[in-house]
Amino acid sequence: MINQSIQGIGAAAGMAIGQAVIWRKEETEVTVKTITDVDAEEKRLQEVVQTAREQLQALRQTTLERMGEEEAGIFDAHLAFLDDPSYIGEMKTRIHDQKKNAEAVCQQVTDEMAGMLASLDDEYMRARADDIRDVGGRLLLLLLGVEPFDPTRLEPGSVVVADELTPSDTAQFPPGIAGMVTARGSKTAHAAIMARTLGIPAVLGLGASLDEIKEGDTIILDGESGAVTLNPDDANRRQAEATIKQQQEIREQALSQANEDAYTADGKRVQVLANIGSPADVDAALQNGAEGVGLFRTEFLYLENDHWPTEEEQYQAYRKVLEAFADKPVVIRTLDIGGDKDLPYAKLPKEENPFLGHRAIRFCLANPDIFKTQLRALLRAGVHGDLWVMFPMVENLSEVRQAKSLLSECRQELELAGIEVAASIQIGIMIEVPAAAVNADQLAKEVDFMSIGTNDLTQYTLAADRGNELVAHLYDAAHPAVLRLVKKTCDAAHEAGIIAGMCGELAGDPKMTEILVGLGLHELSMSAGAIPEVKVSVRQVSSNEAHQLADEVLLAEDGDQVRAIAEKTNS
Repeated sequence: MINQSIQGIGAAAGMAIGQAVIWRKEETEVTVKTITDVDAEEKRLQEVVQTAREQLQALRQTTLERMGEEEAGIFDAHLAFLDDPSYIGEMKTRIHDQKKNAEAVCQQVTDEMAGMLASLDDEYMRARADDIRDVGGRLLLLLLGVEPFDPTRLEPGSVVVADELTPSDTAQFPPGIAGMVTARGSKTAHAAIMARTLGIPAVLGLGASLDEIKEGDTIILDGESGAVTLNPDDANRRQAEATIKQQQEIREQALSQANEDAYTADGKRVQVLANIGSPADVDAALQNGAEGVGLFRTEFLYLENDHWPTEEEQYQAYRKVLEAFADKPVVIRTLDIGGDKDLPYAKLPKEENPFLGHRAIRFCLANPDIFKTQLRALLRAGVHGDLWVMFPMVENLSEVRQAKSLLSECRQELELAGIEVAASIQIGIMIEVPAAAVNADQLAKEVDFMSIGTNDLTQYTLAADRGNELVAHLYDAAHPAVLRLVKKTCDAAHEAGIIAGMCGELAGDPKMTEILVGLGLHELSMSAGAIPEVKVSVRQVSSNEAHQLADEVLLAEDGDQVRAIAEKTNS
């Protein structure tokens, strides 16, 4: 069919046109068997683990050479799984205790751990489920002796079509791939992150519509809107080619000015910062012109360990990032983990609705020993840079006061022990609960800054799970209801004389920059790759016109209308 349209989730911006190549995943049918020689079975598993380790080390090196340390670091996490006693160790235990074959226990343990990670409410952490499925799939193919898809089949100009692509699949893309489309996946999946880094437009979450695509079809995909067109006519094809050429020119221009500070056309300073998930992300942030870190997620320290990270382990990680950014601000978010995150070494209770449960600041205040270990590490690390500490998931004043009290307690303990601590740090909160935005005027009096996390704020405001493809059409951070909460937070921050920032996905959308500046935001924090183009957008903004535009979109009927206004303004 000519010009057949299907809709997915835009995951890596940019338009592409190319020929469809189906990346077929080999089926791995596992038969559960009872074994008698458990030592031989464990040895067979260990040999496969070693082969997988060698493959991943080779992929890491290839990725390092093509994309840099940040993306290569994804395979550090994969390699860590191979040394994780709660993963490989658990397989060995089950071989001995249950006398099952290696394939069966590998599939069982992988499914259980992936299910646990997929249930998390933090999008970044939820994407880790893809990592362990990737590692588990590799082990199963090796155990079963099955040959995977051969990526050398991919020629320049191909659009890769797959049910799902793992980071190691994406890392094997040869140069010149035009784009990728998948049935499953989210914007924060590692495969999507790698696609953005490689500059490969991507549309994910096509669901069953993916079956409409046949090998060799010509595909136009828009990685921003999520629109996919099959077998376009000549007019559509020419229009797409013109758009692709224009996008390439804009990107090159933005990169050439990435290291210059961002000011609006009338001289208002807007800081453009990076969101990072570990110290491995620092280089990419600096290379793209980050003026600091607006969100440093600390959960990696907890999920990549087999124990609660010690004060010293945390101190070293925080210090590394603070030193890298020297006198630039680094906002470190305290632990955002809780009852929905079943860490292997923790005894966390199961909850009926973990998204509304015992997480983040609620968990930390109920577990002061764990919280204080992190706070002590932060206070020590603050000596090495410009530290800003941010408490997540705050809902009321009492939580802020309790957290600040524990921080003061830690400071006194360290000083009494003669340990050097930061003389002064900024203390802030993340606005991601609608109640916090509504009561932002009260909260603003207790803190030095507020940063709006639009991912959770949108999810909670619109009652739409951002990871659920069935309600993806309802999840829109540009919805006027969300923007009104953003405006309310900014107004409260201005009244209190503190900084209002944003660290959600919306901040990295250059078409929304003028609206966000007009709503009153001082800082925008995003994935590193988005920084150059957002800086370009900031420089084109006139403050007065931005305020008028913000007033207009607050009266819009829905997110589609807001985006239409933004699109018209940016055209």
